[in-house]
Amino acid sequence: MPGQRPPDPPGPDAAVYVISVAAELTGLHPQTLRTYERMGLITPGRTGGGGRRYTHRDVELLREISALTAAGIGIEGVRRILDLQNRVDALVQRNEELQAELGATREALRQAATARRAGGPPNKLPVLRAPEPGQSVVVWRRGR
Repeated sequence: MPGQRPPDPPGPDAAVYVISVAAELTGLHPQTLRTYERMGLITPGRTGGGGRRYTHRDVELLREISALTAAGIGIEGVRRILDLQNRVDALVQRNEELQAELGATREALRQAATARRAGGPPNKLPVLRAPEPGQSVVVWRRGR
C-alpha cells in the first residue's frame, strides 16, 4: 500500500538462514555445519519441525571458524581461540561498565564536595572524599 514503509531487515540475531543458505554464505558443506554443531562450536536455532536456522552472527562465526581451520589450526585450537575471544569480549564489556560506574561515583563525590563547601547538608558518607589531583578512588561494592 502507498505510504507504508517496508519492514525492517532482520537483526543479527534473527534466525533466518536455512542450512543450505548458511553453507553457501560461508563456503562450507552443510555436513560441516552439522559437525560443528555436534562439536558445540555453533548452536543454530530450530524451527518447530526441527529444521536448523542460522543467524547473521552464526554465519560470521562459521566464517571465522573456516578461516582459522584454513590457516592450519585444529578444531580444538579453534575452540580455545573462540573461548578466549568470548572471555575477552566479556571482560571488555565489564571494564566499560566499571568505568562508567566509577565516572558516576566520581561525579557524585564531586557534587557532594561542592555542596559541602557551599554550606549544604553534610555528606551522609563521611568516609568518602573527593579525590585530590593525582589520587585514585577505590569503590567497594558488596556482591549482587
